[in-house]
Formats: sequence, C-alpha cells, structure tokens
Amino acid sequence: MNNNSNKLKISPLKLLLSYIDIFLFLAILTFKLVMCDKSISPEYFDYKLVIKPIIYSIICLIGISLIFKSKGRTRFLYIANIVISLILIADTVYFRYFKDVISVGVLRNGVMLGGVKSSVADLIKAKDFLYLADVFILIPLLILYKKCDRNQTPILKRLASFIIVFIIGIVLNGLSIYKMSVEQPRLITTMYNRVYIAKFLGDINFHILDIYNVASNKIMSLKKISPEKENKIKTYLTKNSSTSTTNMKSIGKGKNLIMIQVEALQQFVINAKVNGQEITPNLNRWLKKSLYFDNFFYQVASGNTSDAEFLTNNSLYPASSGAVYYMYAGNTYSSLAKEMNDKNYYTSVLHGYREGFWNRNVMYKAEKFDDFWGEKSYNLNETVGLGLSDKSFLNQSFTKMQKFKQPFYSFLITLSSHYPYDDVKGYGNDLNVGSLEGTLTGNYLKGIHYTDAQLGIFLDKLEKSGMLDNSILMLYGDHYAIPKDKINELYNFEGIKKPTDLDWFQLQKVPMLMHFPKDQYKGTNHSYTGQIDIYPTIANMFGLPEKYLLGHDLFNTKNETVMFRNGSFTDGNTFYISWTNTYYDIKTGKAVPETKKLKNLKDKTLLNLQYSDDILNHNLIKKFETEK
Repeated sequence: MNNNSNKLKISPLKLLLSYIDIFLFLAILTFKLVMCDKSISPEYFDYKLVIKPIIYSIICLIGISLIFKSKGRTRFLYIANIVISLILIADTVYFRYFKDVISVGVLRNGVMLGGVKSSVADLIKAKDFLYLADVFILIPLLILYKKCDRNQTPILKRLASFIIVFIIGIVLNGLSIYKMSVEQPRLITTMYNRVYIAKFLGDINFHILDIYNVASNKIMSLKKISPEKENKIKTYLTKNSSTSTTNMKSIGKGKNLIMIQVEALQQFVINAKVNGQEITPNLNRWLKKSLYFDNFFYQVASGNTSDAEFLTNNSLYPASSGAVYYMYAGNTYSSLAKEMNDKNYYTSVLHGYREGFWNRNVMYKAEKFDDFWGEKSYNLNETVGLGLSDKSFLNQSFTKMQKFKQPFYSFLITLSSHYPYDDVKGYGNDLNVGSLEGTLTGNYLKGIHYTDAQLGIFLDKLEKSGMLDNSILMLYGDHYAIPKDKINELYNFEGIKKPTDLDWFQLQKVPMLMHFPKDQYKGTNHSYTGQIDIYPTIANMFGLPEKYLLGHDLFNTKNETVMFRNGSFTDGNTFYISWTNTYYDIKTGKAVPETKKLKNLKDKTLLNLQYSDDILNHNLIKKFETEK
C-alpha cells in the first residue's frame, strides 16, 4: 500500500520539471505576441486589451501539445514557437510598407514581390530577428531537458487533458471574438480591417480567422449566389449609376483619352518646396492649365499599384485579401478598355516593367485591352530603381503613341519613383533636401523630383505635337509614398506636432488632374473623391454605359463620400477611422460622436465593400451580361 502511494506521489520539483516547457512556451510566446502587437500599432496599443486573447490562443496550442508524450510535446512547442516567430517577423516587415498585416491572399501573391528585392531588403531590420533569439538560446537547455527524467502520462489522460485545455482555450477565445464582433459587426466576415483584428485579438487569432475566411469564401464562391441577392446587387448598381448626367456630358466623344498613373505620387509634394526649391515644378505648372482635384484619395489595399489600376479601370473595390489581378484574372469585367473598344477605340497599356509582374499580362486580356506594351516592347537603355527609367519610358512611349490609330485610350504607368527611392543616380540630385539628406523622405523627394522632370518633358511633347488638341489627359498618383514606420519624417516635413489618425488620412491624398484641349475648364475642384470615381466620370464624358460601377461621376453627383477598403470613409465633413472606431470633424480635427447619418454611411460603406466582394467572388458581371 505504501509502495503504491509512493508511486502516485510526485515531488513538486519533478512536476514543475515535467511541465516547464509549457510554462516557458506560454511566457515567451505571450511576450513576443504582445511586442509584435505593440510594434504594429503603438499609438493605440493597450496590453490590457490584447493580453487575454493572446493567452487564450496560446492555451489552444498548449492543449494540442498535450496529446503528445513529454518529449514529443516539447518538440511540438519548440517548432510552433519557430513558426509563429517567423510569422511575426513577416507581419512586422509587411506592416512597414503596406500598413497592414500579411494575409493568405498576400501569400498567394508572394511571387509578385520577387521584383522588389531592394524594397524588402530595405524593410527588414536587424531587430526583427530578435523574435528568433530564444530559439537559439534554448537549444542547449533543450538538450539538457531531453535527458531529464520526466513524468510520463498515459494516453487516455493525455487525451483528456487535450480535450479539457483545448475546449477551455476555444471557449475563452470565442468569447473574445464574439465581443469584438459585437463592437465591430461584419469585421470578421469581411476582414476589412486586419490591423484592428490583430490589435484586438492578437496575431495568432488573426491568422486563424484569415485562414477560416479564405476557406469559407472559397466554399462560398463555389456555391451559387441566391437569385434574390443577385437581383439586389444588380438593382443597387443600376440605382448607383442612374444620376442625371448633364455637366460635361459627352465632351470627350471622338477624343483620345490619355491616362497616366504615377508611381507613389502623393499630394503633399504638390506646390511644396524644400530649401526654397519646388519639388514638382512641372506638375505645378500643368495644374494651372488643368482641372485639379485637391481632395482626391487613393483607395488601394494589399494589391497597391495593381489595385489603383483596377479601381480606375473597373470602378470596383480591391479584393478583401490579396490582389484582384492575381485572384480574379479569370473573371469577366465591364472595364473601361472593354467599353472603349465597343466605341471603336484602340486601347493599350504602356509600362516599362515585366509583363508578368502583378499578373498584368493575364489581367489586361481579361479587361480587353487591345495591346500591352511591356518591358519586352521597350529598349532597356537606361534604368532607375526597379527598371526602365521614366525618362526612357516616356520618350519611347511618346514615339509609340504617335503611331496609334485614333481615337485611342492609352494607359501609362510610371516606375522610377518606386520605393525605396534609393537609385536616382544624379537625376534628382539637383534638389537640395537639406536636413532630410539620407532619409527615406529626402530620397523620395529627390525621386519624385526626377519623375516630375520627365513628366514635364513628356506633357510638353504631347502639347507641342498637337496630340493634346484632340485628347483629354488624366494624371493621378497610385498610392502612398512614405510607409507608416517613417511617418514621423513626413509629419516633421509637414510641421505636424501632435499627429492624429485624421492627420495620417489627410496625408493620404494623391494629386489628380484633368487636362482638356486648349486648357479648357482649368481650375480647382475641392470635392472629396477617390480613384473609384474616375471610370464613371470618363463614362459620362465619353458617352460610355455605366452598368456595373460603384463610383460616382465627379461632375454630376452631390455624393462626396470616399470609402476605403479597411472600412474607413469620409463625406468631406467627417472622417471615420475604422481601426479605432472614431469619427473626426475635419475642420476642427476633434473626435465627434456617432450620429444616425454617420452610422448609415458606415453601414453603406460595408455594404459597398460586400457587394464588390460578391461581384468578384461570384463573377457576377458575367452573369449579368448573359442574362440580358
């Protein structure tokens, strides 16, 4: 009897030794996840908010580990630690550039990042690898631990422990997720604000929810959408495009359309100086000859440049995860190029980079462009940054465009001002950036100064050749230039002392100008607008059908609401920041309470995003076209 009782007794030291791997795993991983959360969103970080869901998510992993014998459990926890550490490094690096958390959709597009090795190298910091420091420190300890005599638990007890601990973790986690879903309805199903989810629930829970949503969306896309919902979306699109079009109606009929998307061109450089020098003297000059929209926002998501192209050429929102150009290149689109083709226009894209980058060679065919003049169509006689210099690209493009059959629609995409702006090779070095020398912002100012010079030469050539006498030209920036981890450099440049999220968003404007023959209609339009509104505006001016567009004609609508993929929006008076669920009065800069009108706009924003996702997931435009 005494012998049996002695067998049942386990010393506290041996008990601690038997399960110390679990306690270490919990402590180390909790610390890493909290630090990652803080690095991603330091302004609104609250460890009291995130610590519980982080621990609950780790408890779920610990529960799984209890299935294994002691040595197998330690091995499982060690490998899980390595995998999660690598994910944290990836999320940290990705956030520096994209202001977002990496998702499954982004991983699908990983091949697209192959051409921006210098960008990735610049983003990675030595401190990022501290997430892996413990992995190496623990190796000698693990060797010693392996030799220790540990308590071995029978299989039935291990299974019971797994079930109990795992269920506890799942229930507690579920309560955290439910609490967030009550505060932010639709957030989990749309994943429109990934940063908020990671901040509220921790990185592990975010990635689990992301995987779940990708899988469920895939399953949903395989299912047929109900006729009721399909009709509801079609009715919504019809109503959205049924505004009275009287202003500027059909003024572009028979004229060429030249659209230039400029890499990383942001509005803060327009009419700005550094050390007494104009940063963009040529664009400033052309703004005076054009109609300039000074409250124009980019609306891209993780697809960045490709998202900007998609927004302007389709008037639909970017994908909720990943890039439309990669995930939905097999869909049918009522694109700008397609409708221009139907009006007997010659349509083409001109871009001096690799044809396959962002899956452009496939997507442009889906959008019905007649030709894609990519890298192989150019003489690569001069490089700046990623590839062919803007100087050479625009010179060669001008020669090509002179031979195009008129009327034509030409969509040009520049490249030289691409992040990390470290290869101006003297072309932008005539700009003295003073104290910003050697900083990312200083390099950007030089890079965009170079691109501005090349655009000035190109636009002057178009004018002198007489091409602009029969063309409407549009020029806009595609996305932000300064990543969030360097935003303080931009705040200092702008003289912003106590920045808020409103300041951040107000700096996310990009210039957009329209030039008409003989400098007609020049002036400044202060309406709040975005990239999704370009196609409906062109449709009005060129007499194109407006069938499946979620944007608004800039000349014939009083709706100035600009909606963003993360669920934020502005109506020109108030700015809603989704990741903090805060409304700001634009004039005063102060936070204001939610009103019924603002709540309705918030709901409408989520509805627009959901309908856009439905159109993409179920290839609804193809269905709408076949139902005619």
